[in-house]
This record gives sequence, structure tokens and C-alpha cells, in this order.
Amino acid sequence: MYSSEYVTAKHPDKICDTIADAILDRLLKHDPNSRAAIEVSAGHSAISIIGEIRSSYEISDKELKEISETIAETKFSRTLFALERQSPEIARGVDTGGAGDQGIMVGYASRDNELMLPKEHMLAKSLAQFLYKEHPADAKTQVTINDRGEIVNLLASVADLKSSRIKSLVLDWLSDKDYTKDMELNINPAGDWSISGFDADSGMTGRKIVVDAYGPRVPVGGGAFSGKDASKVDRSGAIKARQVAVDILKSKESAKEVLVYLAYAIGKKEVLGATARVYTDNAVEEIDLKNRNPEEFYPQRIIEDLNLKKPIFESLAKWGPFGNGFEWDK
Repeated sequence: MYSSEYVTAKHPDKICDTIADAILDRLLKHDPNSRAAIEVSAGHSAISIIGEIRSSYEISDKELKEISETIAETKFSRTLFALERQSPEIARGVDTGGAGDQGIMVGYASRDNELMLPKEHMLAKSLAQFLYKEHPADAKTQVTINDRGEIVNLLASVADLKSSRIKSLVLDWLSDKDYTKDMELNINPAGDWSISGFDADSGMTGRKIVVDAYGPRVPVGGGAFSGKDASKVDRSGAIKARQVAVDILKSKESAKEVLVYLAYAIGKKEVLGATARVYTDNAVEEIDLKNRNPEEFYPQRIIEDLNLKKPIFESLAKWGPFGNGFEWDK
């Protein structure tokens, strides 16, 4: 059995991710060389935006509030804004082309479906997007499949919508899916609910790293994506790892799944480790990617090759960076 969950763009954590990346986009729009590491926490009419930036554009507290309230669709009566200048020690390492942080990044691609994601994660995401299109609200989905890829359990929790209507929508979505005869449906299992978003729960950037990546079946390196410019390899390295996994999957006919692991040290442009694990029907092949072309893993090379200085990150935050038709997914 494999299970995975997804959340809609109006989940409190996702709103915080989106606010952080919208601020990053505002900086990049005015100064493509901007650097940022922004953390957003919000709930119950209060918001804090804390972090480090380095940019020729000076973003005001008024702008921060306007961006936040527009995305959250609410007013914040209590605010804490503290965006300080990036430390010179970190800047020094990045200025020479090095990684903006240390860490391990994981990329994945599967032949299971056209999105090249784990099937259970693809289904949870597909259901969340389907429900959101019909009813844009705070919601979570969860899908469990068996080893034949059939859905055995499905959960949908959606705010401001009757269980009967949610069930009807879920059944529409299921019409072209594979599921078992005794599949279990859990629709608003704690009862219908209307207190949602920041009225019900707090949110924070980086609390949905597994949702943003590939679901619980695939390891995560540990770093969150949102609020960080691409000099932070938590973001650019993860995107590159996905691109390499997709490339290998498409180039090796026998490959069923591909996992790519990258490791970086702060201030160093050379990748410390770069390995691919390729799963076929009968074997697992290990590939040392450092023999492929070491320079393709340099942070600045990744940024240039994939145009990661453009203000594209708010669009990545809402539904994740993978399986949405971006350059690294193709």
C-alpha cells in the first residue's frame, strides 16, 4: 500500500508559501540578482515576515502588507516585518558562484504516469486540483493505492461544502480511475466545516515539503523551497535533480523509476555528491553523475540554464514545482 496527501492553494501553510514567493518575485522583478530567505508565519489576523534579503530594491512594510493581504484574502491587524540584509559571510560564498547553503537534494521521475510522479501522489494532487477548480477553498486530499495501482482508500476534507456535494465531485473524478470494489471513501470525516484558513489554523512556510516534492514514498533532502532565491540549492538543486531524473528516465528505455541525489556545501560551486539510482524490472543501477558534466551542477549554471532569476516562484508555490509542465519537467 502507498499513501500520499495534497493540499489546495488556500491551505494556511500554502498561503504562507505563496506569500513568501510573491515577495521574492517582487524583489526579482526589480532586481534579478536579488537574494532572499523569507519565512512567513500567519494566523488569526496576525502575520510575521522574517528573513534575509540582498537586493537593490527596497521593499516597504506597506508592500509586504499589501502582498500578504491580497494573497490571504484577509486583513492582518497585527504584523511583524523584519527583513534584514543577508549576512556578508553568506554573501561572500554566493558572490564567488558557490551554493547559498549546504544540503542534500532529491529528484525523482517515474514511468507510472504522464506527470512522472509516484502514482499515489499524482492522484492526491489531481483530486485536490479538481476539487479546487469546482470549489476554491481550504482543502486536503489523501489517496491510498495497492500494488496494482488501484485506489483502495480516498479522503477529501473540504471547507464550506456539504459532504454530499463533495462525494458527488469525488465520484465524477473517479470515473476514469482504477479503484477496488470495496474502496473506502472518507468525506469530511470529522463533519462538515466552515471555519477554515487562518480563522481556524496557523500556517508557516516550509511545513509542506513532502507535498511540494513527491509524497512520502520518496525521500526528501530536508530543505524547504518557498521564500528562497535560486542561489539556495534547497530550491535550485532540487529542481536540477528533478530535471536530471526526467532526462535519465526518458533516455533509458528500461528505466521504471529514477532517483537522483545531489549534495552541496555552502560557498562551494562544485557538487559534493551526484548519484542516480535507476530501477528497472530486474535490477537497480547506480550512476555517478559527477562523471557526466560537473559544471552542469554549479548553482550559477543551474540558474542560467533554467532562467531561475525570473519572477516565477509564486506560481510554483501554489501547486508545487513538479508535475506542472515547467521546463525541468519536460
